[in-house]
Amino acid sequence: MQDVISLDKLKIGEKVKINKIQSPEIPAKFYELGFYPGSLIEIKHKAPLNGPICVNILENNALIAIRKSEAKLILAEKIY
Repeated sequence: MQDVISLDKLKIGEKVKINKIQSPEIPAKFYELGFYPGSLIEIKHKAPLNGPICVNILENNALIAIRKSEAKLILAEKIY
């Protein structure tokens, strides 16, 4: 089994493949933006003091900022 980790725990520059979204409360717009199982994501920026996390969805090269509380609900496996 691969290392499964939530997006909020990743470091800048790490690339992952989304495995699962743990909560049905995540808005549908996340799926529309490209946050779905199998999506490849790279962490670009992390704001200090519990601020948002900027991720790059590699399939469509979109930069998106998400709340840390939402990033905790998205599980992914690291790509080496």
